[in-house]
Amino acid sequence: MMAAGLAAEMDDFLMYFILMEKVPLGSRTVEPGKLCCMSEESYLQRITGDQIPAQSLNVTVLEDNALIEVDVNVVQPLSKRQAALLLAIPNPTERLGCFLERGLLEQAVQAEVGQRVLVEHEQKFYPALIHYVGNFLDNSTLLPPVYFGVELEGEGEGRGQNNGTHKGVAFFKCKKNSGLLLPFNKVIFSGVAPSESVAPPPPQASPLNPVNQGDTVAFFVEDKLKQGLVISSSHQADGYVEVLPEDSASSDLLKIPLDAILKEDIISEDGGTPSRDFKSLSNGALKEEAPVHHLEVDSLVQIQYKEGELAYGTIRWLGNLAYSEDTMVGVELEEEKGCTDGVWQGHRYFSCPPKRGIFVKLKACQPDTRFLSSRECQPKSLETEGYSKDESRRISGKVPPLQGAAAVDILEGDMKGIQGHCNSCYMDAALFSLFSCSSALDCLLFKPSPHPDGEIQRTLREEIVNPLRKHGFVSADSVMMLRHQLMQESQCPSFTTSEKDPEEFLNLIMQRILRADPLLRLQSDGQRVQECYCYQIFIEKQQEMAAPNVQQLLEQSFHHSNLKLVEVPSCFIIQMPRFGKEYKMFSKILPSLELDITDLLLDSPRECVVCGQLAAFECSDCFKDIILSSPGLKQYCTLCCQQVHRHHSRGGHKPLPLKVPSSFLKAQGVKKVPREKLELFAVLSIETSHYVSFVKYGLEKGSWMFFDSMADRCGSENGYNIPRVTLCPEVATYLASPLTDLISQNPREMKGVAKRLFCDAYMYMYRSQKMALYK
Repeated sequence: MMAAGLAAEMDDFLMYFILMEKVPLGSRTVEPGKLCCMSEESYLQRITGDQIPAQSLNVTVLEDNALIEVDVNVVQPLSKRQAALLLAIPNPTERLGCFLERGLLEQAVQAEVGQRVLVEHEQKFYPALIHYVGNFLDNSTLLPPVYFGVELEGEGEGRGQNNGTHKGVAFFKCKKNSGLLLPFNKVIFSGVAPSESVAPPPPQASPLNPVNQGDTVAFFVEDKLKQGLVISSSHQADGYVEVLPEDSASSDLLKIPLDAILKEDIISEDGGTPSRDFKSLSNGALKEEAPVHHLEVDSLVQIQYKEGELAYGTIRWLGNLAYSEDTMVGVELEEEKGCTDGVWQGHRYFSCPPKRGIFVKLKACQPDTRFLSSRECQPKSLETEGYSKDESRRISGKVPPLQGAAAVDILEGDMKGIQGHCNSCYMDAALFSLFSCSSALDCLLFKPSPHPDGEIQRTLREEIVNPLRKHGFVSADSVMMLRHQLMQESQCPSFTTSEKDPEEFLNLIMQRILRADPLLRLQSDGQRVQECYCYQIFIEKQQEMAAPNVQQLLEQSFHHSNLKLVEVPSCFIIQMPRFGKEYKMFSKILPSLELDITDLLLDSPRECVVCGQLAAFECSDCFKDIILSSPGLKQYCTLCCQQVHRHHSRGGHKPLPLKVPSSFLKAQGVKKVPREKLELFAVLSIETSHYVSFVKYGLEKGSWMFFDSMADRCGSENGYNIPRVTLCPEVATYLASPLTDLISQNPREMKGVAKRLFCDAYMYMYRSQKMALYK
């Protein structure tokens, strides 16, 4: 029956998902990381139309064809290509980890035949060339897994398993015992040698003539003999070294296989030219040297470290080294992208942490452009510098939000996040919260702009969100450019100089600039539907609520204003009850990690608070009644409503009938009423007059990070702000504490930055994973 049902769906377009949590199936469980699918037609029937959107989906597990029912919140959608790549990883736990990291998966989706890569084989990494992308298994699964067929090169040659043939079928051709068929998580797609063909010249480097840091070497690229300086020889065990070409004005390191290296001392032994005349071996003259900027010790610089990748650091030493006629510098890098701690060929030139130091030519260094514009970033300069025409820093296309380990790797540290400048923290914190690790409002980035040129949308997408997600950093001038454009559009001259409220910025860009559909649709007492983008909580101060949570505040506010949600929002932005930057109604507000909005929905099935059956009446007069339960929204089935209101204290109450959709009654019968829940993904906080942000970046309870766009400063009046992103797992520790402990907790004694979340929260951001799938 199951197989027949699945076969009937094979002609339909299938939607693929990955399980984020374990799902019970009879006496066993289906592990997280398993892949499943269902037809698009079935999916749309479940979540659209006149019926109430379903809380569960009936999906088929790809690996064993088992049909299971899953909650919509425990699956994440995949493209067919992503699912096929993930299916090649046999271990579900490892597969889920690869999905959460996202970066490698996205690179695998774009990988092509002919691309040079590194592959992991026998606990080592070898250079390789992709010859084949596809399935090689003789199975008839619904979705064939996708593998990469590669040919090992360099030291890896002959260490493979085949010549491109598997079980008598030739999938590609390569040298004997040099072929491998691997899943994508065994392949490194970026940071490897360019795709030019590298032909090894004899004689070659060998274990008897090891290549050392600082050696001058030669190698062939496209039949041209080039020379360079060995910057790192620590990868010889993996079959390659990193070389800085002598004829390059940049510092783009090439990873050259050892068997393609010709050492200078080998040439000399064979009667070749000495090191000072080594450049005469090259076919053609060297390029003209690039102009040297005025750089000195302690200058902040950037280096084109590898193809498409910049490294930032500070010059710690400047001078000359043996085997090089150029002026060299020793740079301490911000990240562990180097190969030394300041030692070159056994001699110490400066000191820095391990793997933070690198020696390069002075002409390969550029002034750190992250700070050049920041020092001159005044509104008038934006009109004269031609920022709108500068396309060099734009990142086009779609870059997915960061999650899990990838978020930590890319975002954590100093000079990470969005750099603050000129009262920009309200915008920095809001943008980081909404876009760094969430796609809740990605519709703003891609929805066709109502403005003919769409320049503001392009700036938001290509100069802020995409660089943040790809490189983990956005310079202050990019945000200032957006502020300048908003100033012109809104005709508000203070947009580039003064601090605004986050909701003012969000309303402007969503409503007036991008004309986005309202996030919220509210109705009060049968009045006209009200549409808005942010919701401000209004309630009366209540002494009994010493430390309320967001759930309680929202229900109090909706009850106070007699409001209902017309539909489930995909993104729910809630402002806390505080007025101005100083006055707070509550000294502490406890975050609700999940926001249950079931009882806040208009004309939606609800549950009787007494017996749990389908409710037929709602009584607003019972809201504060604590006899039955804690204060909150209360609704009853017909029988319970009669019994509850027989009490003399409730004789004056006026219960109102609830409207239950007939489609729900037909579809659900007497089944349990589904709960509509939103998940918290970010919080904006303000202490005095400075906004900061907390973001949930992973599934684990402790996956919280803290962002401050002006955490530190370098220099005084002409200096620049240093943004910082730090992990704050202490937040989860406090969230798990008993309520009595949190109420009595002295804010000054709270560890880390937790106090700023619990005591200074300004705006909470929730999302609906289900609604995000189709809204």
